[in-house]
Amino acid sequence: MTAAELPLVPDDADPAAVLGELLAAGHGDGLPVVPPTPGRLEAMLAGVAAPDVELGQVPPLFGALTVRAVGWYAVLAGCVPAELPVVVAACRAALDDSVNLLGLSTTTGAPAVAVLVHGPVARRLGMTAGAGGLGTGNRANACIGRAVSMALAGIGGATTGLTDMATIGQPAKYTCCTAEHSRPLPSLAQRRGLGVDVDAVTVLGAGATVEVLPGEGYREPPSVLGPAAAAMAGVVLAMGDPARGALGEQFLLLPPEPAELLAMHGWGHERIAAFLFEQASALLEVASSSLAFRAGVPAYAAPGLRVAASAADVHVVVTGGAGVKMLLLPTWMGGSRSVTAPVLQLGS
Repeated sequence: MTAAELPLVPDDADPAAVLGELLAAGHGDGLPVVPPTPGRLEAMLAGVAAPDVELGQVPPLFGALTVRAVGWYAVLAGCVPAELPVVVAACRAALDDSVNLLGLSTTTGAPAVAVLVHGPVARRLGMTAGAGGLGTGNRANACIGRAVSMALAGIGGATTGLTDMATIGQPAKYTCCTAEHSRPLPSLAQRRGLGVDVDAVTVLGAGATVEVLPGEGYREPPSVLGPAAAAMAGVVLAMGDPARGALGEQFLLLPPEPAELLAMHGWGHERIAAFLFEQASALLEVASSSLAFRAGVPAYAAPGLRVAASAADVHVVVTGGAGVKMLLLPTWMGGSRSVTAPVLQLGS
């Protein structure tokens, strides 16, 4: 995508008319946008050293990813300039081959590019790792996630019904972004070797969002995590071919209250992941065997089914407010792996 393809409008342009014109030109997600005026784009790019350097090509039509193009979509999404490095970092991470953005962008399934933000940058930007982080009410969470979604779709040419062939889609395709708590578990960025208190983002192709409640009583780790294991097995079964579970990852968003309970019992992220992987994979084998027997499809009744590639591919991220309700984000079983990358400054 070239700068000429990113239209700018006068300061007094009618927002409703701008929305219609941009949608007709293939820009935006259908919701109202902030009109992209020259002044707003200039403010967004202030201090950026090389806004027009190509950082990669975005599938499915392989438009050029530049900071200027990402910044233009960040204006549309309602971002402030300080958020641009996070949006750029997430867009660049999504171009990693393991994410399989081409598959995510063109499948008839409903995956969305989800963004997890780690480190002090989340606090500096006013993001929330508290109540409703993936819901409504926090501008930074919502706008950063929306900017990433719109930039990848717009620059890449993912157009609904033409290249984006999602049969139904899901609301997370509008925005899916939250921040991670710094305790009681080490951050995902730290566990992936980026260091302590490093500003970073994780992008993943989220196949669904599934609310999970702890088991009755939830005073011991197995009662807290058992329903999450069942949910992991269930989402893999829902894919139609349980063998595909071994291709993906599972992300469990864990609120602070159950996270502290697990920590009190001495359960760190490795033990939690191992329990979930083993229990969920065992449940998957039993359930798939039972379903195969009833359906007369013995090929499904295969030993060795897994809900993720390994226990190391079950990721626990602490985020959320008061309460014990967890959220499962399984990655798209069509083939997508998460990527964590540092947030880099864009100045000279």
